[in-house]
Amino acid sequence: MVEPQPHAPAYPHDAVEAIGDDVFAVRGSLLMGPLLRISRNMAVVRHAGELSLINPIRLNDHGIAALQQLGRIKRIVTLGALHGIDDAWYRQQFGVECWTRPGSRRYPPPAGYHRLDESTPLPFPDARVFCFNGTQPESAILLTRGAGLLLTCDAIQHYGDYRHASTAARLLLPLLGFPKTTLVGPIWLKAVTPPGGSMRADFERLLQWRFDRLFAAHGSLLPGGAHAAVQAAVRKAFD
Repeated sequence: MVEPQPHAPAYPHDAVEAIGDDVFAVRGSLLMGPLLRISRNMAVVRHAGELSLINPIRLNDHGIAALQQLGRIKRIVTLGALHGIDDAWYRQQFGVECWTRPGSRRYPPPAGYHRLDESTPLPFPDARVFCFNGTQPESAILLTRGAGLLLTCDAIQHYGDYRHASTAARLLLPLLGFPKTTLVGPIWLKAVTPPGGSMRADFERLLQWRFDRLFAAHGSLLPGGAHAAVQAAVRKAFD
């Protein structure tokens, strides 16, 4: 009999913070290897007393209690193929719905999952799904309320600081293409670009949307000017 794999622990993270009407954020971390810890973030959308965890990260007991003060943990929404390390823990602990796209070689979706699709409404209002067309599934969600908040995974990231990154990671991040700015994830881009192809058309399609703020699965919240920042990042990545 194959023994089940143990769940990853709850790595260090900040408190749950409101970043909009019924929208919350948790800035956390992930241990990639000895001495190499990077940032990892989760967004939370509340609707009708239910919480949707976007780019879910496992929280400690205090963090989970804070979430439950906000509402019922109802579903997880996994935007990127390289993310999902904590999905099984949330399914086991809370019996959550799982919303994702198929095709991840690392974290295949469970039976009965809900497929993220640009034509399928999300279970909370004022939101749209964007799907990249790479060799591995990657999506983004636009919350259209207010000036627009774009939630991304690995495709677009913003680093206002290196909070939760270890000393080794802080030294390596600029060298690996992750300076303190808004950027197209270079490791992600290399991994998902079809042979002989380009992802630029996807980003140009995304830039047709209206948004002013950005919160990715890595880095920090960009509280304003996000559309222009993403536009500049796309030019830098492809020009």
